[in-house]
Amino acid sequence: MDFMGDRATLLETGRFVQRKADDAADAENSKGATGATTAGGPTESADAETEARHRRAADGGDVASMSVLGALLLRRGDLDAAEKYLRAATAEGDRAAANNLGVLLHQRGYTEEASGWWRVAAVAGSAAAAHALGRHYREQGDEPAAEYWLRQSAEQGHALGAYALADLLEHRSDVGSERWLRAAAEQGHREASYRLARALERRARQAARTGNTVRAVIGKSSGQDSGQGSGAGSGKGDGVGSGVRAAPAGHDGTGPGAEADAGQSLLAEAAQWYRQAAARGHRRAALHLGAILESRGELKEAGRWYLTSAKDGEARAACALGFLLRDAGDEESAAVWWLRAAQDGDGNAANALGALHAARGEQQTAERWYRAAMDAGDVNGAYNLGLLCAAQDRTAQAEQWYRRAAYAGHREAANALAVLLLQAGDPTGAEPWFSKAAEAGSVDAAFNLGILYAGRDDDRTALVWYERAAAAGHTEAALQVGIACLRDGDERAAERHLRCAAGGGSAEAAFRLATVLDARQPPPGAPALGETQPEKTECEQWYERAAEHGHRRAQVRVGMLAAGRGDMTDAARWYREAAEAGSRNGAFNLGLLLAREGSEREAALWWSRAAQAGHGRAALRLALLAARRGELAEGQRWCARAVELGPSEVTERAARLREALHQELTA
Repeated sequence: MDFMGDRATLLETGRFVQRKADDAADAENSKGATGATTAGGPTESADAETEARHRRAADGGDVASMSVLGALLLRRGDLDAAEKYLRAATAEGDRAAANNLGVLLHQRGYTEEASGWWRVAAVAGSAAAAHALGRHYREQGDEPAAEYWLRQSAEQGHALGAYALADLLEHRSDVGSERWLRAAAEQGHREASYRLARALERRARQAARTGNTVRAVIGKSSGQDSGQGSGAGSGKGDGVGSGVRAAPAGHDGTGPGAEADAGQSLLAEAAQWYRQAAARGHRRAALHLGAILESRGELKEAGRWYLTSAKDGEARAACALGFLLRDAGDEESAAVWWLRAAQDGDGNAANALGALHAARGEQQTAERWYRAAMDAGDVNGAYNLGLLCAAQDRTAQAEQWYRRAAYAGHREAANALAVLLLQAGDPTGAEPWFSKAAEAGSVDAAFNLGILYAGRDDDRTALVWYERAAAAGHTEAALQVGIACLRDGDERAAERHLRCAAGGGSAEAAFRLATVLDARQPPPGAPALGETQPEKTECEQWYERAAEHGHRRAQVRVGMLAAGRGDMTDAARWYREAAEAGSRNGAFNLGLLLAREGSEREAALWWSRAAQAGHGRAALRLALLAARRGELAEGQRWCARAVELGPSEVTERAARLREALHQELTA
């Protein structure tokens, strides 16, 4: 039997469930065949005329028309009429007819007979039949036979065959799958384009992990934006990012920098394939393309693809679009898309709605959405319910929700639960939850463990946890490590950690770093006549940074440095800020400055405040001032206060002055 070339092509037959939901073939590319297509693609208006023409020729014995007419009838669902013509054409050696006869028999449930006709057509060179036969064998569990026929189809350039072969190889974790995905994608197969992009993106993430310079994540944080745990440490909900974060680093062509370049290149190629699939209506491809574009800062185009995907029913795209709109300041539109996504079961969007209503003070509505997130399987819902209850002092309920989230593996919920237990006076119950959260990667929990062990005077263990938190970027932990290094005499290590903490915004760390640098400087000499004032040293810059953040001792020190430069206006400003914030040294120094300028009355007010706060020298100044004024009893009272407060030199001077005033009073 001499089979002729294909004149009709089979759509895919059979359906295979993929291993991952994200990688599942969409309906158009994976559904069972309901018919066959004909060459030339006639328009709907010409269908009837074409069918009539082929029917006349087929009834006259034309084999090609029998095959085409059979395919037309098969596609329309008229199986009885189609079978007659397809069998007739097959008997005359038409391989396309044999292929489509197999489709027809498969639809009727005669799978073995169908496979027989597919084999006949495939042996005769039909790529479509080889594809169908390969799918049939895979359904039967005969993977070697499936691979053989799918490979025959793929090597003939059949896109569906290449895609099915790639799917089979990927199922077996065969690295050759990507080659065939690419072959199918290059022929316009949209699911192949999507899955190829996914594979490239996974490789980009692997390159990022190896090089430690590129990060890639999908989604947005689903915890409350402003929700904080209470107590010693706090944290936001475990979230998923909303885009692929990629950052290059300088390099010499090898090592981590080269890995970064490889990751960037793979990500760029992934974006191209996502774009191809998205342009052909693949909603998940549009979602992932939007994420990559968002990570590049191309927000407008990212929003367009998110919108396309969301309109096609992709809840995650609707959620991501909501975050884009919120970040752009359009909270109302964001809420519309979050609502749509949440109603489609997206827990991330439900959490976002909960946070939105919580920020507006609508606690009941917020709670309802957090519960919806929890019902959708998002553990952040339980954590955020805990935060909500804790903010309302509903401690028992907060503990209940924290426990639920913590048992589900939410590390920040475990930390928050431990804080709650610690505040309730149960450090024994808190410790294992802190440990669990810290081991899971919670930086706050590691810091809190440091606090816990420090409270037990176990400084060695406390330092271990502080160092772990500091290594992860925790500012206060870095400060504690720096203080420990200073205590141990390791000034260089102390400086390194204090710089980290000061750079993270710690005023105390900035002050302590400044004192370390200050101690290394030679004492300043008096400037020569006509010499310009030197620029501020790094030490003074750190003092100023601490002062600007409200550190009172730093403010006094900055004032002293300004006074040393002769800038009394700046000195007075810093002394006053410190004094008004409760610094007795600031009040004393401000008094000195005012007295020097002749404002003794105001100076006395600040000295009085300093003396009442325990400043001995301020009390002595007040005693001297009272003595000059002839207020001997008042002077004696301040002398007694100065003797009490010290230090020793002040005590001695105040005692002599008090004796002199006593003699004057009794003379």
